[in-house]
Amino acid sequence: MLKKLIIVLCLSALVAVAWVALKPAKARSAQLTVFCAAGIKKPIEEIAAAYQKDTGVEVRLQFGGSGTLLSQLKIAKQGDLFIAADDGALADAKKLEVTREEFSLVVQKPVLAVAKGNPRHIDGLAALKSPEIKLALANPEAASIGRVVKKLLGADWDALAAKAAVMKPTVTEIAADLSLGAVDAAIVWDSIIPQFKLDVAPLPELDKHEERATAAVLSFSQQPAEALRFARYLTAPEKGGAIFQKQGFKAVPGDKWAARPDLIIYSGGVNRLAIEKLLQQFATREGITMTTVFNGCGILCASMKTMEDSSNPKFPDVYYACDVCFVPPVAEQFPEAVLLTEAEIVIAVPKGNPQGIHTLADLARPGLRVGLCNAEQSTIGFLTRSILKSMNLLESVSKNASSQVPTADFLVNQMRTGSLDAAVVYGINISNDKEHFEAIPLPADKSKAVQPFAVRKDSSYQQMGHRLLAFLRENRASFEAAGFAWKGETAPIKSADIVLPEWLKQK
Repeated sequence: MLKKLIIVLCLSALVAVAWVALKPAKARSAQLTVFCAAGIKKPIEEIAAAYQKDTGVEVRLQFGGSGTLLSQLKIAKQGDLFIAADDGALADAKKLEVTREEFSLVVQKPVLAVAKGNPRHIDGLAALKSPEIKLALANPEAASIGRVVKKLLGADWDALAAKAAVMKPTVTEIAADLSLGAVDAAIVWDSIIPQFKLDVAPLPELDKHEERATAAVLSFSQQPAEALRFARYLTAPEKGGAIFQKQGFKAVPGDKWAARPDLIIYSGGVNRLAIEKLLQQFATREGITMTTVFNGCGILCASMKTMEDSSNPKFPDVYYACDVCFVPPVAEQFPEAVLLTEAEIVIAVPKGNPQGIHTLADLARPGLRVGLCNAEQSTIGFLTRSILKSMNLLESVSKNASSQVPTADFLVNQMRTGSLDAAVVYGINISNDKEHFEAIPLPADKSKAVQPFAVRKDSSYQQMGHRLLAFLRENRASFEAAGFAWKGETAPIKSADIVLPEWLKQK
């Protein structure tokens, strides 16, 4: 069935594919201001210094407890990045609407820290509650570690807080007290242990809990492209990731580093109406170039097949097909997809419907000039052929097919010149030209094409691809204005689980 569509197309067809590089405006040379949780001060300072050396951009750092920093941001509304130590602080920032794009940096766990060798033999909550043990805690109103531990320990937190020797606003301050011998124990992030040459004592109540430190671009940043560039540097395995690992942190791998990455997108032609301007906006904000190929999905899939595997540098990072039936042919590279939009398939006729066309069967009338898309090259062509075949109309209608082209846009242009009496197209192809066209509906069970968005599983820019998806989801109105029905809030589906209706399984 579909496998027969994935053929090696002639060279002329491939040459016709347009590669468009979307180049953002040149980034301004400016300082970046970063508000960072104190617990990850050491690696962030090193990464910022490396970034300045590599790019010439100065990074100004302000450290403190996540809660304290967030309070400052809420009032000042200035800066470029906020680095939160835990998921709760990030959630608070989102509620305040001060952040946008997010980049997971490291995974951290709360642990009970003691001096080297655990000289006081501290082995759990009971020992911590002993009057002889001096305990240091981080203030839950100011520091993420304090808030996380308070939630995990519940009533035990109240008992510990009541007898704590000190309670300070940052995790590094209580770790410093412990390393100097001012206290016997402190509850800190596990990443703090090697920095202050401490040991970990057992505290089962904390063992299974993890939090992510995350960098988020501030919604009021005046230089988002530069902020995003530094965020990508922070997460790049060969840049920030390597420094985090060196300093004992469990880094979350990000995209490979490039000062100006090139994101390659393959998109079915029907999607162009909604996404072309959005892609330019995304490229400008991210400070990247974007190579975009709009064409029939049969041509796109065939092009991917001719590359043999995704190691080819021109293999797309993102694939936005015209219908789910063109995902299974490339499911190995795109194993998961989000059903983003839906488009109706119709019969387009001139205003007034002079030929009196009301059904697909009418397209078989002798003498009609009918436009169909090529079934090997395009989604709508493949869907049209399958629909006609399921209704025993393929042979009779094909006799009237005076034009078979890769995309529906060509058919609409031919109708404008009077070369066709009718054409099977997407409704959105004619929705903005009601002065000249009318849409005749198809059978309800066969009139919908659903557009899936997928990011390649081994793309060097996976996170960027998912940020693009998030950006498109934020701009639902643009799709609906173009005539699409919105489906973008649905959960991702596995490409292998896509089940095609019987009428699409015909050979």
